[in-house]
Amino acid sequence: MDMMQKLGNTGIIPVVVIDHAEDAVPTAQALLSGGIDVMEITFRTPAAREAIQSVSANVPEMTVGAGTVLNIAQCEAALAAGARFIVSPGLDEELTEFCTKRSVPVIPGCVTPSEIMKALSLGLRVVKFFPANVYGGLSAMKALSGPFTGLRFIPTGGVNAGNLRDYIAAPYIHAAGGSWMCKQKDIAEHRFDQIAALAKEAATIVREVRQ
Repeated sequence: MDMMQKLGNTGIIPVVVIDHAEDAVPTAQALLSGGIDVMEITFRTPAAREAIQSVSANVPEMTVGAGTVLNIAQCEAALAAGARFIVSPGLDEELTEFCTKRSVPVIPGCVTPSEIMKALSLGLRVVKFFPANVYGGLSAMKALSGPFTGLRFIPTGGVNAGNLRDYIAAPYIHAAGGSWMCKQKDIAEHRFDQIAALAKEAATIVREVRQ
C-alpha cells in the first residue's frame, strides 16, 4: 500500500503541534490507542524535528509526516528525522518537485483553480484545502471537483468532530485533517487519555461512514 492510499484509508490526519519533544511519543501512543496510526507533526516549533525523530524511532506503528513545511531546508530536515510524507500550507513548485523526484508523498495547499492546475501539472492528484472553513468548505471543494475529475482533497481548518462525518462522506474528500484531537493545551498538560478518547471518536466516525 502506498502512502497516499494509507492516508485515504485512515481517513483522518491529526495535525499535531509539539512544543516539547518529550511529549511526542506519548501523543503518538495516545492516537494509536484511539485507533489512528497517522499523524502530522507541524514545523511550527523548534521541537518539530526532534519530535518527528522520536516518534519515528520509538513508535514504529505510527506513520509520521511533517506539516507546515515551507521550504526545502525544512523538508530535508523532516525527511532526515524520519518523516514519511510532507504537507505544505501552499503550493511551492520547487518544494513539490523536490519531493516528487525523490518519491516522497507531498500534499500542498491548493484552493484556487490555478493552484490546482499547477498541482496537476506536477503529477499530484491529492491536495490540501486550507483553511477549509475560510475558503468555502465542502461547497467550494464540490464545485472544484467538477472540472478537475479525479482530484481529491484533504481539508484542514475548521474540521472537527461535529462536521467530520459530512466531510468524510463526500466522494472528493481523500481524508480530513485537524488539530482538535491533539490540542496544544491537552498535550502540555499531559491529558493523553483525552487525546485517545477524541482519536477514538474520530476513528469511529470515519469507520461508520466509509465501511
